[in-house]
Amino acid sequence: MSHRRAGTTTADADDDFLAKLGIKPELSRRTSPFQNYAISMTVICILAGGQSMFGFGMIHGGPVVMLGTWIAIGFFTLLVGMCLADVVSAYPTSGGPYFMASKLGGPRWGWLVGWLNLLGLLGAIAGIDYGAAAFTGAFIQMQWGIAPTDATTMLIFAVILLTHGLLNSAGVRVLNLLNSISVWWQLGGVALIVGALTLSSSPHQSPSFLLTFHNESGLSSPLQVVLVGSLVAGYTFCGYDASAHIAEETTDAQVSAPRGIVRSIWVSWVAGFVLLAGMLLAVQDYEGTLNSATGVPPAQIFLDALGATGAKVLMLVVIVAMLLCGNAEVGASSRMVYAFSRSRALWGWQKWEMVNDRTRTPTRAVWFSVVVPFVLALPALYSTAAYGAITAINAVGMIPAYGIPVYLALRKDRDYRPGPWTLGAWRKPIGVIACLYVVVITIVFCLPQNAPITTDSFNYAGVTLVIALLFAWGTWQTRGKKAYQLTANHTASPSEALIEEGI
Repeated sequence: MSHRRAGTTTADADDDFLAKLGIKPELSRRTSPFQNYAISMTVICILAGGQSMFGFGMIHGGPVVMLGTWIAIGFFTLLVGMCLADVVSAYPTSGGPYFMASKLGGPRWGWLVGWLNLLGLLGAIAGIDYGAAAFTGAFIQMQWGIAPTDATTMLIFAVILLTHGLLNSAGVRVLNLLNSISVWWQLGGVALIVGALTLSSSPHQSPSFLLTFHNESGLSSPLQVVLVGSLVAGYTFCGYDASAHIAEETTDAQVSAPRGIVRSIWVSWVAGFVLLAGMLLAVQDYEGTLNSATGVPPAQIFLDALGATGAKVLMLVVIVAMLLCGNAEVGASSRMVYAFSRSRALWGWQKWEMVNDRTRTPTRAVWFSVVVPFVLALPALYSTAAYGAITAINAVGMIPAYGIPVYLALRKDRDYRPGPWTLGAWRKPIGVIACLYVVVITIVFCLPQNAPITTDSFNYAGVTLVIALLFAWGTWQTRGKKAYQLTANHTASPSEALIEEGI
């Protein structure tokens, strides 16, 4: 499925290829192939997505839907990831999907994908780090009996963002180290959680429990419940474009970045299934778990099965994984901000494209990726519905941003020149299935999730997507047409002839 071409095995060759794409190499190329995989694995973070969405899954279909759709969504995500990896191999830049879309479909496509991807990344940081703050509040309550409030959760959230800003400003070496630790922390965490729950002396559910269906959403259609319940996996399997965003810092990027994407998906797919099954079998009281005083159903599972001490240990494992996930997402987002700014897409782009001379890191873009998510999460102080509407752009923006470059590559047909990592003859059939899946899952993200529909229960994902699309269209008309230049601030000129030759 993949092969190497001569001249793509050194940092110098990587920079030469980048220059042929019209981009002046500025970032520090110190990320190994494993570390490239590690950032996507860290951002997917089954210990974050799987845990924060666990209660949602228990309400929307229960065990059979959680596990069955995890298998299905994981499979289709792998297909999308493989197709995206094919395009990443041809265009391994920090811009990721928007750069690919610009090359394959023109500047308007690039502008649209860029805004969907960027808004999705910023929404993801808000969601991940706020979730980490909520889990931290639950731990504080377990340890010291201090009930968390919206204000204290927001304060914890701010501290987490500040920490992530400082860590990412230290340079890519720190980011790489933390991401490498995160891979083993996640896999070890899954083994520890499942092992501890399995070996505990508390009662366990029978295997048949995994085939049971529970619907407490108020939705009357079982099919709709299944579709909505699939979002436990749908929301978790996001962020694997991180491998593309750090491609300019990765050695042998044309092969390492696509491999990082594919590997992160299938490893998360397998490990996530084990985690969900192990936790479901440990549920003692279904209603008690859903209505846990901690506000976090997984915490109640840990408490019931292992007692207070064991629950606290496992909660810490999950919280650390969430913190590492948010830190990696800030790293990926900052590279997107940096790349989008050098294309003059952001207001004040001259500031956000600047690279620190000492660390060769886009430090200002890092702080952009910290401050904006904090502002996005502020409505949580007043309305959970408003907060949900804002952060819904995470998946509903990111998934289409992955699918559009795949579609544009298919549309180019024989004019598309793949890189050294390619699906070959399989690219078209897999790509068609992947594009159809992207359309379907985007619609599912927008379906009503509870009934009756109220201001608080309304699913704002569709509204958020429409607003994002209108924003992208409006800014293209007023700014993009004049300002957008794919490689605006670089002295190197794109050599389309060389690109067409597949160099």
